Amino acid sequence: MNARIYRPSRTATQSGQARSKNWVLEFPPEFAPQIDPLMGWTGTRDTRRQVRLWFGTQAEAMAYAEKNGIPFLLEEPKPTSRKILSYSDNFKSTRLGQWTH
Repeated sequence: MNARIYRPSRTATQSGQARSKNWVLEFPPEFAPQIDPLMGWTGTRDTRRQVRLWFGTQAEAMAYAEKNGIPFLLEEPKPTSRKILSYSDNFKSTRLGQWTH
C-alpha cells in the first residue's frame, strides 16, 4: 500500500495557519477494524495506522519515503484565497445588503 504525503488544510473553526504549513506522511489502513467480543470496543492489529510523520518541506517528506523504500502518493495542496475584510466594510455605501442592528 502507498503512503500518503500531503499538506493538511487549516481547521474550519480557526483562521490561523498553524499546523497547515508542514507536510505529513501517513499510512493507509492495512486491516479492517475489529470489534472486541467481550468489551465491544473497536480495535485493530494495524500499528502503522497510528504513525503520522511531520516534515518541514515536501522534499524532506519525499526524501524520507524514498530513503526507507516507502511507496507514496503525493497530494498537492489546493490554492487558497482569503478575502481581506475590515470592520468598516460593513458600513460602505456600496454594500449590497442594508446593515441593521
